[in-house]
Amino acid sequence: MTVRPATGSDLDGIAAIYDEQVLAGISTFDLEPPPSSYWADRLAGGGPGDHFLVAEEDGEIVGFAYASSYRPRPGYRLTRETSVYVAERARGRHLGRALYDALLPLVAGDGMHVALALVALPNPASVALHEACGFEHLGTMREVGRKFDRWLDTAWYQRML
Repeated sequence: MTVRPATGSDLDGIAAIYDEQVLAGISTFDLEPPPSSYWADRLAGGGPGDHFLVAEEDGEIVGFAYASSYRPRPGYRLTRETSVYVAERARGRHLGRALYDALLPLVAGDGMHVALALVALPNPASVALHEACGFEHLGTMREVGRKFDRWLDTAWYQRML
C-alpha cells in the first residue's frame, strides 16, 4: 500500500469510496453523492495547510484523507479540518492510520496550529483512529444530524500540531 498526493486520475476512486458512505453509512451527512466537480475543487485546494492524499493498493484507491480550511474567517487560517475515508473492503488494516501519519506532518509543516475532526457517532473505529493519532475528544453534539430516519450525534476531536 502506498500513500501519495491525490491526482485528477484518482477522483473516480475517491468518489466511489465517499459515495458508499453517502448511500449506506453515517460518516458523512450528505444524502446524495456530490458531483465530480466537488472532488476536483477539493483537489485544487485553497492554500497552505490544504492537502489531499490517497492510499493506493495494486493500482486501486482504497482510502483518502484531506485537510482543508475549518472556517472562512481569517482568524481560523491556522486551523485545518481533517477527514479520512477507507473503502469498506480495506478497513481494519490500519490504512486510516497510514493516511493520518502522512497527512498531519504535511499540515504541521505548512505552519498550521490545530487539526480538527468531526466524527459521526456511533463510529468506534473512527474514534479509536483519532485517539490513536493523538486527537483529544472535545465534546459531543447530540442529535445534530438526521440520516436513515434516525438522529445522529457528532463528536469533535482536536490535535495540536
